[in-house]
Amino acid sequence: MTALVTLFGGGGFLGRYVAQELLKAGARVRLAERDPNRAWFVKPLGGLGQTQLAAADITKADSVARVVRGSDAVINLVGILKGDFDSIHVAGARNVAEAARDAGVGALVHVSAIGADSAAESHYARSKGQGEEAVRAAFPQATIIRPSIIFGPEDDFVNRFAGMARMPVLPVIRGAAKFQPVFVADVARAIAAAALDGAAFGGRTFELGGPETLSMAELNAWIAKAAGRDPAILQIPDEAARLMTRLGGWLPGAPITWDQWLMLQKDNVVGEGAEGFAAFGIEPAPLEAMAPAWLIQYRRHGRFAKQVA
Repeated sequence: MTALVTLFGGGGFLGRYVAQELLKAGARVRLAERDPNRAWFVKPLGGLGQTQLAAADITKADSVARVVRGSDAVINLVGILKGDFDSIHVAGARNVAEAARDAGVGALVHVSAIGADSAAESHYARSKGQGEEAVRAAFPQATIIRPSIIFGPEDDFVNRFAGMARMPVLPVIRGAAKFQPVFVADVARAIAAAALDGAAFGGRTFELGGPETLSMAELNAWIAKAAGRDPAILQIPDEAARLMTRLGGWLPGAPITWDQWLMLQKDNVVGEGAEGFAAFGIEPAPLEAMAPAWLIQYRRHGRFAKQVA
């Protein structure tokens, strides 16, 4: 029988790509969202009856248990960058894992983040680490996926900096912090593979990073060039940035929060010896091979602008 995969967060940035990979593999996909209308656009991507929409809130155990019933595999993509981290990253993750266990689901994939650490100073990283522990306690054979910064046409990272590059001066906070930007479709392929083959990937943790490591300053400079812009890059001294985020990071429109500042104190790169894309037979695409195709929208004359070599 064709596998049924319940996908929490299927209407989000990463979710749409994971759904497409599952649909291409012939799986039936149940898209679980607090508001199922957020995932409606995914439905036409599959065959007739291949995609289901379901209402669920991972902070409410009863709703999670209801939509997990009958699933062969479950994937939890739900995460936030601001707000109540514990309710989503810890309690919500536990709800999904316990529901998957109680329903006798064959495979569970939990998407965390590089830097997840239950002892971290950053609340985000700490909640991610505690969430992993909660998942492992409830479902020891879960597959945990830790991606670096994910980029793609709909992202809120590369696109954000491309928009900022329109300014004559581009301020950069923590210019020395390092990242391994990873293409969203590559991450989605790994997640789908883990969900559809729990016997091969269950009980393991994978850190997924792109083929190149870039500092925050280098990343901003590359994005600006790819967007056809040439702002002056102004690296904010750490002490000034620290004070700014400490005093005003909570204000609407602040560049980053205090918690995000704490996250930037550690490089967002794959750890030495960590399992990664090689285990899935995936060669990740570099930023320069994928991003120019959509960054052209930020050029002064859009797609009619002269290409940058």
